[in-house]
Amino acid sequence: MNQDFSFLSLVTHASLVVQLVMAGLMFASLGSWTVIFGKLFGLRRVRNRNDDFEREFWSGRSLTELSQAAGSKPHSAPLERIFASGMREFLKLREKRLDAGAQLDGARRAMRASFQREMDVIESHLSFLASVASVSPYVGLFGTVWGIMHAFVGLSHLQQVSLASVAPGIAEALVATAIGLFAAIPAVIAYNRFARDIDRIAMHMETFIEEFSNILQRNAGTSASAGGR
Repeated sequence: MNQDFSFLSLVTHASLVVQLVMAGLMFASLGSWTVIFGKLFGLRRVRNRNDDFEREFWSGRSLTELSQAAGSKPHSAPLERIFASGMREFLKLREKRLDAGAQLDGARRAMRASFQREMDVIESHLSFLASVASVSPYVGLFGTVWGIMHAFVGLSHLQQVSLASVAPGIAEALVATAIGLFAAIPAVIAYNRFARDIDRIAMHMETFIEEFSNILQRNAGTSASAGGR
């Protein structure tokens, strides 16, 4: 008697526990693909906006003009928000007539705090990809072990056991491992890719903080309305 080994048939004939495992893995895969596409476009948008602001920053406009423009934009770049936070703190301490070192230290602390907030947003949902990548194969393996155990328990009632009687149960169980790998592999690739891209963005923003700090150091004690490049 011919057995139906199609994917749909294997899923529908699997035990309830294995079906629950498969459903959970499919939802995890769907969630990871949602995060992948969202992060792909989100990181591209962050890079483009940072590049646009950096070109504007080095175009020769005064720091005060850039700070005022940064506060009026609805969708500013992370780099622009870091600049605005540092510039606001610098001008605030300048009005209090603190020494140049205190002005610079305050601006750097404000930029570092803003940098950390921006990185928290940029890295959001990345841990979900890491969890899917690391846990999915083990969840699929659990479904496979349970399915094989369930299949052998069912075979214990048979007088004669052949390969034809064993194959359907094992095939149904192995589908769980296949779905686990299907969920894990794209998540692993995407996580490594996004982690590398986020490291580059972080290095870019840290470099800007150092460059802007040097500009503020030159402007400390003098008029900050000039570009000072």
